[in-house]
Amino acid sequence: WAVSFSDGDSGFAIKVAGLNVRCVRSSTIPTVTSLTGRVWMDRNLGASRVATAFDDAEAYGDLYQWGRGADGHEKRDSPTTTTRSSSDTPEHGSFITAPPYPYDWRSPQNDNLWQGVSGTNNPCPSGFRLPTIAEWQAEMATWSSQDRASAFESPLKLVSAGTRSNGDGAILYAGSSGYYWSSSVDGVVARSVYVHGDFAYAYGYGRANVFSVRCIKD
Repeated sequence: WAVSFSDGDSGFAIKVAGLNVRCVRSSTIPTVTSLTGRVWMDRNLGASRVATAFDDAEAYGDLYQWGRGADGHEKRDSPTTTTRSSSDTPEHGSFITAPPYPYDWRSPQNDNLWQGVSGTNNPCPSGFRLPTIAEWQAEMATWSSQDRASAFESPLKLVSAGTRSNGDGAILYAGSSGYYWSSSVDGVVARSVYVHGDFAYAYGYGRANVFSVRCIKD
């Protein structure tokens, strides 16, 4: 039966051999402290574990369109639609593909969807948010080199989770390229970190793209 314990934990209790056994639900978010001293989630949103290699499929996690919440579109096999949304919360969980300029799933655009822990569609756990591009660049400055190997060797263990085609929604570049959203926008695009082989850099992409999300503690 469900219970709230006197020390503040919540969970459930069961009887085993006539004894009450306390089973506590853990709400602890697994984290890692980077070389900048910032606290991050230790894995991508949707990932089942911390990466053991840059191409560890179990550490890929979900792929989000910039500014959308966790409505189902982020799943790597979610259905697709070409119809853009006029609201911050589409009434479906489909990946909105191939919209016209400015290549955003939402029309008109909204720059405030992922701004801070109180962002309208912040997909991160309570107390966490999307990093800004400046926070990403501070992390990259601690890497031994700007490339895929250093991204994985960093405390964040970044993986090359790929993206999806904005045509048919097929998975692309999994195991070779990693794309990580920031909360920062620059005109009609949103800023991200791109990691592939011998290079890694910050770049602006259309907000309809689906990229990995790594949350930082506020």
